[in-house]
Amino acid sequence: IKQVLLKSPEVIKIESKEEEKELIDQIAYAVEDSRKGPLLRYLIKKDNLKQVLVFVSSAFKADGVANKLCRNGIHAVSTHGEKSMNSRSESLRRFKTGKIRFLVTTDLLARGIDIEFLPYVVNYELPRSPKDYVHRIGRTGRAESPGEAISLITPEEEHHFKIIQKKMKKIVTMINSENLDLKSY
Repeated sequence: IKQVLLKSPEVIKIESKEEEKELIDQIAYAVEDSRKGPLLRYLIKKDNLKQVLVFVSSAFKADGVANKLCRNGIHAVSTHGEKSMNSRSESLRRFKTGKIRFLVTTDLLARGIDIEFLPYVVNYELPRSPKDYVHRIGRTGRAESPGEAISLITPEEEHHFKIIQKKMKKIVTMINSENLDLKSY
């Protein structure tokens, strides 16, 4: 075996951005699909959440969730790839400045955008890929500011969520929402 001898070697370690996950408090709620909307509204109102980025799987769902929030007194806007670039840019600008408190989006905003002090990310629906999950929750917990990632998990999504946790090498606390009274939400 050929050995290489070095004089005064130095080890340089570059930490990856994935280590920032520790600033992100992750929590999940086990919920029936029909109760996802009321649970989201309950969480927003109960804890008076401000500046929440809500991820869904499609443009259609983004519009539906934002409309339902609005009908229940929570001013929300949707943004996705089917909207014009100007509309998307304006929605993001208004969200960053706090003029919009709730932005419902697809994975369009999971990468490449920087919202410096975003306190909450909600996975209304899980992404297909564990990497996309990491990118989504990585929108919060930045610039040394802690953030919270909330995932709403249906029975059909439980197996996939276990795979995501295994890939992240992190167990996420799961709360059963069955006993929460969501009737007025």
